[in-house]
Amino acid sequence: MDIRIETASSAQRRTKPADESKLVFGNTFSDHMFRMDYRDQQGWTEAKVVPFQNISLDPAAMVLHYGQGIFEGMKAYRRRDGKINLFRPRQNFERMNRSAQRLCMPTIDVDEHFDILETLLRADHEWIPQSRGSSLYIRPTMIASEAHIGVRPAKEYIYYIITGPVGAYYAEGFNPVSIYVSDEFVRAVRGGVGEAKTMGNYAASLLAAEVAKKKGFTQVLWLDGVERRYIEEVGTMNIFFRIEDTLVTPPLTGSILPGITRDTVLTLAKHWGVKVEERMIDIQECVAGIETGKITEVFGSGTAAVISPVGSICYKDKTYTVRDGSVGELARRLNDEIVGIQYGEKEDVFGWVHEVKI
Repeated sequence: MDIRIETASSAQRRTKPADESKLVFGNTFSDHMFRMDYRDQQGWTEAKVVPFQNISLDPAAMVLHYGQGIFEGMKAYRRRDGKINLFRPRQNFERMNRSAQRLCMPTIDVDEHFDILETLLRADHEWIPQSRGSSLYIRPTMIASEAHIGVRPAKEYIYYIITGPVGAYYAEGFNPVSIYVSDEFVRAVRGGVGEAKTMGNYAASLLAAEVAKKKGFTQVLWLDGVERRYIEEVGTMNIFFRIEDTLVTPPLTGSILPGITRDTVLTLAKHWGVKVEERMIDIQECVAGIETGKITEVFGSGTAAVISPVGSICYKDKTYTVRDGSVGELARRLNDEIVGIQYGEKEDVFGWVHEVKI
């Protein structure tokens, strides 16, 4: 792909955070961004890296009216030797294409995805934090830009990538979080767009998340949209339960985002000889298992937080503390292993790491 590069001037450059230990997730953005445009019959054109800037949209842009918008979440990690790693980026690009297909949007060749992202990272590699635990968050996004009122797939799109240095996603860091089970609201149903990383899914989660926050909880645990009985996922993570000697997670039935960290956890657990099951988990089985001690660990997984231990679950105004509320052994081992691979400190036996040539 022919990518034009417009380097930011000194006046356009942004102020880098002076103290990486105080990085807040999602507040700071790098000097440059990538953008290209799609038009029906022409395909993708005008690929360029430009200074970070506003995007102009017609008030009739179809993303604003009909919600054709998708995104991904990725990170770039600086190793101790200064080299830059991406973790399983091909899976992100492939998932974005699946999301695009589900919402009738154009796809982008995976190899072109790599060219685009590496070009952008070369322009902004100095923004990748130095300290372990921090990283450069990468947000590829696609929106319908055609000016048209009428329900049909758009014929014009904008694809862009913005990046920014981040610290821990949750204020708790790797300490256990508390989650609230919502049996009033649902996130998605089978046959809908729950398995796509589309903006509307997150808008649908906001009210329940606000309810949980006001009650003092960090996140929402969603139940299925039909019986409101079976556990699906947490607001920003897939969910895992260690039930006796087995690691259990809900199956991918169409209403759950197929998390890349989720797949990483399953692969590592199997590699270590841990028994793994992907099956339906009734909320009553969950709370009973916590009460009896049958469930010894609960944790979430996702790109932003990696592994997030769950210390307690609130269901129908009763709070259930998982074991003694501390971080479980398997959650800690998984987090150490995944983070170690991401930063190039542990052996990558699965070929998950992609090194960016700066």
